[in-house]
Amino acid sequence: MILIALDASRSILCAQAIRGITIGPIESSQQPGVGYGTARTAALLDELVRLGANAVAITPFGRLWSLSSTEIELDFELPYDVNRRAIRELIRQAHERGLRVIVIPHLWVETGGWRGEIEHADEASWLAYQNAYRGFVLEWAKNAEADGADALSIGVECKSWSGRFGPYWTELIQEIRKQFQGSLKLLANWDEVEDVLFWDRLDWIGINAFYPLASANDASYAEYEARARDVMKKLAELSALHQMPVVLTEIGYTTRANAAVEPWLWPDDMQDVVIDEHEQARALYAIGRAAADEPSVLGFFVWRYYANLDDVSQEAIWGFSPHGKLAEPVLSALLHESFAADEGQSAWRNARPIPPLLAPDW
Repeated sequence: MILIALDASRSILCAQAIRGITIGPIESSQQPGVGYGTARTAALLDELVRLGANAVAITPFGRLWSLSSTEIELDFELPYDVNRRAIRELIRQAHERGLRVIVIPHLWVETGGWRGEIEHADEASWLAYQNAYRGFVLEWAKNAEADGADALSIGVECKSWSGRFGPYWTELIQEIRKQFQGSLKLLANWDEVEDVLFWDRLDWIGINAFYPLASANDASYAEYEARARDVMKKLAELSALHQMPVVLTEIGYTTRANAAVEPWLWPDDMQDVVIDEHEQARALYAIGRAAADEPSVLGFFVWRYYANLDDVSQEAIWGFSPHGKLAEPVLSALLHESFAADEGQSAWRNARPIPPLLAPDW
């Protein structure tokens, strides 16, 4: 192997802006050896570096039975201890390749429903849920610190309660900071952002940016581009209001006609889909290029590739993954272009040193 020095004048891996990819897990016991921390993720990370990524997001899941459950199970298809070791190895693999790593503890609702609609009938139930959530997040904060992760999410799409319970969130963030020394963020849904009570306690305004880029079908690329730039203007105002940078913690579009009109629609629930790779590519570039041109936006994470690069079991062909589609070379071109935030502030609080990039012999 050749060791390549990370020289800011020659490598985007030294740039300040985040060019990130979210790596989805493959945790099924029916597919051993292809999930997080395996030879498959090593190969995937090599490919993501080639595409131009300089950061990855990892998503360990906890499990809720329903939107009103008050218990969170740490096991999710794989036993917790097995998943924990796999994520430790994946972080090591990523750092070995010069990639920054964000750990994003997610919640899966077994009986269906969106985590942003979690609700409880009374104060006692909310208290029980919040205690369970505290334990879940602090466990992954401890793990992320031990494994040297660069950033941690304290929540994902907590729309139903990020605008309430201010003392709880303040105390939770204080506890997390005692466990984890890197950057902290919340992945707020795009229509949640203005209601979050505690941005001032975090390091980034993190947004799952599934903004609609048109109001009706068959819109032109010019319409997509204009809507994306309008979004960035509003985010610049939000950044100025809170004196805090913005990171688009998820951007992505399914591979179907008019995907950018309602980009949040989940592919598993779709029928009679008209597959359209061109739509995915143009929508992804519109939002990505607009973000890259806005100095207050420190970058983005694309939703998503899977731990096994060529897996076809996790989502339908019309899903979010750009792999093997027209969107992939478009994404790579975007990641290799300049970002306005490249010359700005660092995205990483208390950034940890990372090893030199490993590349194959030529």
